[in-house]
Amino acid sequence: MRVPAPSLVLAFALAAAPAAASELSSSITDQLILPAFQELAADAEALAETAKTDCDPQSDSLRAAYADAFDAWIAASHYRFGPTETDSRAFALAFWPDSRSKTPKALGNLIRSEDPDISDPAQFASHSIAARGFYALEYLLYDPQLSAAGSDDYRCALTRAISIDIAATAQSINTDWEQNYAAEMHSPADRYQSDEEITQELLKALSTGLQVLDDMRLGRPLGTFDRPRPNRAEARRSGRSLRHVLVSLNALEPLALALTDSRADLQSKITAGFAKARKKAGTLNDPVFAGVADPASRFRIESLQQEIINLRALVSGELGPALGISAGFNSLDGD
Repeated sequence: MRVPAPSLVLAFALAAAPAAASELSSSITDQLILPAFQELAADAEALAETAKTDCDPQSDSLRAAYADAFDAWIAASHYRFGPTETDSRAFALAFWPDSRSKTPKALGNLIRSEDPDISDPAQFASHSIAARGFYALEYLLYDPQLSAAGSDDYRCALTRAISIDIAATAQSINTDWEQNYAAEMHSPADRYQSDEEITQELLKALSTGLQVLDDMRLGRPLGTFDRPRPNRAEARRSGRSLRHVLVSLNALEPLALALTDSRADLQSKITAGFAKARKKAGTLNDPVFAGVADPASRFRIESLQQEIINLRALVSGELGPALGISAGFNSLDGD
């Protein structure tokens, strides 16, 4: 998974002249959104192909293909509108948080029953979302119990079924973007009433991405000082919790810079804000946020969270008003 380098992102943003709202959304769609979902589709297909030839949970090639595809999803996941929301595709790829442990229960039931439906992609897609996607596959590759449960043959078949399902879902999202939704982002159609409404959708994507970092990727394991929750860290079994923060930061920054529409003062503040957050994340040396229970380590994680909070304030307090819009509500707000 390749994430744009900060210097290249800034160069792209500075090179762009101030644009009308329609030009802004078209540029973001063509240069950020479409490439993100194209890469997701390609990496997910590579995962499915790898699983077909090697389904051993200890396989380096399978784990590497899984990591690349998961990175690609994290880098695109803040675009939670349009094709990702159709047929609950985003949840089919990423059922998290899973506060009631539905994923291990669903996988355990499949393994115990050896349900034959998993061999049919259409039938498997009708199963519980908790048994699908990247977090379900993480259990099969990294969880000590589920990666060894039941028969080797059935777990292999289930690994392949989940990988094929991920690839199909990613391709459906990509196809919808390329064939339908990109055109609606280029100019208002039935879905959007104005160019400003499209820009608001993009600002909401940025705002929601930062909120996920603050409230979920960091907030969930931090819990409270008296009751830290390290076991709630995202993708901790595969050691990806901190990595997801970094991948997300690197994916959100180009969107934030593009939305500044060449306002140099805002670009400077946003670049500095992301650089501070990235630096603090890069020096944690705590891949699964295990340090939330240690006062010294916890302070460093909270310091990273504060940089995310500062970025959220910058987006809502300065970027939104500069664009003449607000991010509006999203599903994380309970609206």
